[in-house]
Amino acid sequence: MRGFQVKELAHHSKIELSYDVPEPEPKDGEILIDVYSGALNFFDILQTQGKYQIKPPLPFVLGTEFAGRVAQNSPIPPGSPFKPGDRVFGAGQGAYADKMVAKLDSVLPLPDELTYEQGAGLYVTWPTSYEGLVGRAQMKPGEWVLVTAAAGGVGIAAVQLAKVLGGKVIAAAGSQEKLEIAKRYGGADYLVDYSKPEWQKDVLRITNGSGVDIVFDPVGLVQSSFKCLAWRGRAVVVGFAAGSIEKLPSNLILLKNISVVGLHWGAYRNHEKERIDVVWKALLELFSSGKAKPVTYSEIFSLESLTQGLDALEHRKTYGKVVVNIKKNDTVPAKL
Repeated sequence: MRGFQVKELAHHSKIELSYDVPEPEPKDGEILIDVYSGALNFFDILQTQGKYQIKPPLPFVLGTEFAGRVAQNSPIPPGSPFKPGDRVFGAGQGAYADKMVAKLDSVLPLPDELTYEQGAGLYVTWPTSYEGLVGRAQMKPGEWVLVTAAAGGVGIAAVQLAKVLGGKVIAAAGSQEKLEIAKRYGGADYLVDYSKPEWQKDVLRITNGSGVDIVFDPVGLVQSSFKCLAWRGRAVVVGFAAGSIEKLPSNLILLKNISVVGLHWGAYRNHEKERIDVVWKALLELFSSGKAKPVTYSEIFSLESLTQGLDALEHRKTYGKVVVNIKKNDTVPAKL
């Protein structure tokens, strides 16, 4: 079968598509997936070079997030809610291939309303954004929410969700083009370019001087955001896409009664597994109702052009989720 197989650690530009990858064999508690679409993540770029914390033994197939169907020849573990042919999405190692295996508890039913392209990028970004706003920031209707990197996969999901939850949303990004994406696809109420000096003054002007109640930050701009965070404001640390880990001044946290909370969604499986079902139940209802809609980058890549997609992601030329199509869609969602 075809697969983007890493045979030795190197930059992704040096890795070629293989056409003789063995079909993976499911172990206990796993199912075999016919992959229709996969989603690209920045950690894929790190993993090909051995710089990501998850280091599969060589050789391995790259890719984590997927959407597809349960393969006709897949074993079905006892108690599985799935049967061969079911449309599913989820995560596992090896998504950039014709087939992959995934643990049963890392697979969810793909809503009829969504395409494979839309479903491929759900598993990592959307629960991160939802739990960051709802579980960690305890967001309430009517609150001001500032989302940084608002055109990225996690950011644009957070913009949509904050709107659905009744917030007044300020989208922040580093270019006018990305701000327009946050407005068009996320529904942001206000836009702020944080590449400009003293951009926090724009946030204060928009909020009539009070500042925002919540900062949702996947970039590494929490300290900068303190200048426009309201009394008793909450800052959610989601990631450090800018490349450096912040060291926050605790005196500012004290003086403004600020709460700084972290969000590592991947750790919930080890520490708070019961919360996972709660979050996904809420999200699947939002997708089914049409209140939330995944955003995919305008160019859909193929396995043959996967490195071009990873290049675009690496150089921050993309928005939403970047997707690779692996099989031709065999069905059209009934409610698009």
